[in-house]
Amino acid sequence: MRPLRSLLAASTLLLALASTACAQRGARRPSAASGGERSLVHDGTTRTYVVRAPRGLTRADAPVPVVLVFHGGGGSATNAERMTGFTALVERERVLVVYPNGSSRAGPLRTWNAVHCCAYAMEQNVDDVGFVNALLDRLAAEYPVDAKRVFATGMSNGAMMSHRLARELPHRIAAIAPVVGALFGDEPPARGPVPMLAFNGALDTLIPPGGGGEGREGRGFDGMRTTPVQDQGTYWARANGCQGTPQITARGVLRHYIWPCPPGRSVELYLVDDNGHAWPGGERGSLRADSPSRAIDATEAMWAFFRAHPKP
Repeated sequence: MRPLRSLLAASTLLLALASTACAQRGARRPSAASGGERSLVHDGTTRTYVVRAPRGLTRADAPVPVVLVFHGGGGSATNAERMTGFTALVERERVLVVYPNGSSRAGPLRTWNAVHCCAYAMEQNVDDVGFVNALLDRLAAEYPVDAKRVFATGMSNGAMMSHRLARELPHRIAAIAPVVGALFGDEPPARGPVPMLAFNGALDTLIPPGGGGEGREGRGFDGMRTTPVQDQGTYWARANGCQGTPQITARGVLRHYIWPCPPGRSVELYLVDDNGHAWPGGERGSLRADSPSRAIDATEAMWAFFRAHPKP
């Protein structure tokens, strides 16, 4: 059994990593989209997720895109919805937005198995890729899902999960947009090309832009440290057949990295100078969480990127 002191420290880490405790007043309110919390059994475990669908959507309607939004370590589907504001796009863009829940030992501190992070899901080697695969099958059976327009995003541990999904399920994931995430440097080659748009904060102390993130006091990860955030672009540039050196433009506090890529295989990264471990343009996760930059709305920017990158 892990000592109580270690468990308490890990809980503190998860809250910090996610910036996802209780959303504050003023958060974007969900639109009047239909849906709610659902569940499915995968690998002998009941897994839950929140669905937001355009009102009146039926299987007979024209196919719609899907955006999977993964909460950070210690977060939840409900909190991810409030922080990102993605539900506001459901009716306006006619898109199905799904907020899956990670797993936990007990209580609300849920995580995703991103191999080297984080906590319970990593320690128990939870089959989160299999869960998402099953979830996509369930969604396709219930809604008119456009299989060429399935996208994934997430924050922190959720961002790492979006990277893993793209690596292992490129036949299902059309594009990803990780927020304040990173890689660890030992990832296997992706099984296929997937466009990527990443967002990172220059003030982030949990996922530092220069690399070396290992969680608060070294807990939460498995001992591996993150590599520089630009390596996310290098990795996907290699997978997508792009050139290795990005073009960099600066506008105010935004540094925009664009790798020269073949058509339809874009790889981009925004480094936001006044952003810490937060969702740019979104809401704070807790009183102790970093304040998001207002220089760019990550949700709107990634949706524009997703719309431009369906699978061929």
